[in-house]
Amino acid sequence: MWMDAVDLREFYATPTGRVAQRVVRQNLRQMWPDVTGMNMLGIGYTTPYLGLFRPEASRTLAAMPARQGVLHWPPGEPGLTALVNERELPFADLSMDRILLIHAVESSERLRSMLREVWRVLSDSGRVIIVAPNRRGLWARLELSPFAHGQPYSPTQLSRLLRDNMFTPIQSQVGLYVPPSRARLMLSAAPAWEQIGRRLFPAFGGVVMVEAGKEIYAGQLTEKRATRRAFAFAPPGKGTNRAHRKSD
Repeated sequence: MWMDAVDLREFYATPTGRVAQRVVRQNLRQMWPDVTGMNMLGIGYTTPYLGLFRPEASRTLAAMPARQGVLHWPPGEPGLTALVNERELPFADLSMDRILLIHAVESSERLRSMLREVWRVLSDSGRVIIVAPNRRGLWARLELSPFAHGQPYSPTQLSRLLRDNMFTPIQSQVGLYVPPSRARLMLSAAPAWEQIGRRLFPAFGGVVMVEAGKEIYAGQLTEKRATRRAFAFAPPGKGTNRAHRKSD
């Protein structure tokens, strides 16, 4: 079940959420050090992370599934978010060079259909990163964050999911070793937790991040479509734009 976009926004406004955002962004930057001139798409609740790449990318868009809701982003600027049907993304074939999925895979009720759409809109030389809760990590066990909701994955399971949907895993990382906590002292030590965790407990980070490329030699995925492609851009505002939600 999708978490509401307002709940996700409120989490990232807390000290715990800001620390999680900072740590995950650092890992994403290591995996994608340069996206200059590329078209970039985020699926799920990716706006806390897309800003990292927006100054370099040619185009940056955030697609928020209908059951999650949509929020205007970036603040004070023309909107770059759209409410979408996860089974029928409103983007042209081969139109995206980089696709980032966060708060998406673990929540989707139509996961294979969503990944087929990701495969369709990703360019042949493109890359996708999925960030999901780590099955062995504390963040998936303590309900202090969105990473405790939905289906957690191990690195092996996430890589297998990608292979089963015509992607070739390239690299994977586990991160977010700081325990999920509201204690300021614990959160302030996040950099130390990351260093210690990578060295001593590499399998127990809070999130799994897998980068993959598109497998293009096994035939094209097809699916009979029973719905009309539709989307809506989010107007400026503070809350979830429920009026623009569309059912599957």
